[in-house]
Amino acid sequence: MLAMISHYECREHDAGPLHPETAARLDAINNQLIMSGMDYVVQHHDAPLVTRAQLERVHVGDYLDRVYALAPGQDMKSVEIDGDTVMSPGTLRAAERAAGAGVHGVDLIMEGRANPVFCAIRPPGHHAESDKAMGFCLFNNIAVAAAHALDAHGLERVAIIDFDVHHGNGTEEIFKNDKRVLFCSSFQHPFYPFTGHEKETDNLVDVPLSAGAGGAEYREAVMEHWLPHLNDFKPQFVFISAGFDAHVADDMSSLQLVDSDYEWITDELKKVANTHAEGRVLSMLEGGYEPAALARSVVKHLSTLLG
Repeated sequence: MLAMISHYECREHDAGPLHPETAARLDAINNQLIMSGMDYVVQHHDAPLVTRAQLERVHVGDYLDRVYALAPGQDMKSVEIDGDTVMSPGTLRAAERAAGAGVHGVDLIMEGRANPVFCAIRPPGHHAESDKAMGFCLFNNIAVAAAHALDAHGLERVAIIDFDVHHGNGTEEIFKNDKRVLFCSSFQHPFYPFTGHEKETDNLVDVPLSAGAGGAEYREAVMEHWLPHLNDFKPQFVFISAGFDAHVADDMSSLQLVDSDYEWITDELKKVANTHAEGRVLSMLEGGYEPAALARSVVKHLSTLLG
């Protein structure tokens, strides 16, 4: 059974009136689920609050202390963490729910109560490093989830696949020396955050794509670089940082992916999970800022995961 984890408090994060990362993204996904009829085959779960101990698996204590100290209370002004990462009065709780969603999703899957799981959360997480917030991200949600699978459930190998248009620098920084984690990221290059240039090691596989690249180039790169590493690694759990901002309709980037490309990559990752990971897949929302394209792509992604 496909489970979807979210929480109304994820809508309370307010990055500002001109910021592209808004609560309307979650509304668009929910509306498309209803319109497609998929809402009737989805278990809905509320995201719990992440614990300090769960965050400390991937973030240093001093950084967490700073985040909690900076968080504005109700009726206070928003605080700018960096040039594009803002904490409003509702941000800390939203971020705690976003990270908690991944932990809960791992537990659901490992306990046999649901599979696959999609976390419809915000703020996103993949740019957050162990000691730094950046790129709209406060806590690294996918890293918290993967670390929970390793440390709380005793898995030995997990894979994180990031198809957001921006390199998942935070996830890479956190796990770069952890051989239990294979991290695969595709992204437009050169582009924010200007990291991850053609790195390919036993546990890091970066696939930079030039502006204007479309589905053909993307699929070729995945088949040449990601899939051999994934099949050699034999992950016991597949995590997906699901960013949909490489879509041709999304003006955040200059890549040219379409709905069917997200369907294709989801199917390839599902095959990997079925072959090596007993079908275990947890996907977490990252980017995607054109509401209609985001919503359609997410439903393609979920319907393919569900099969």
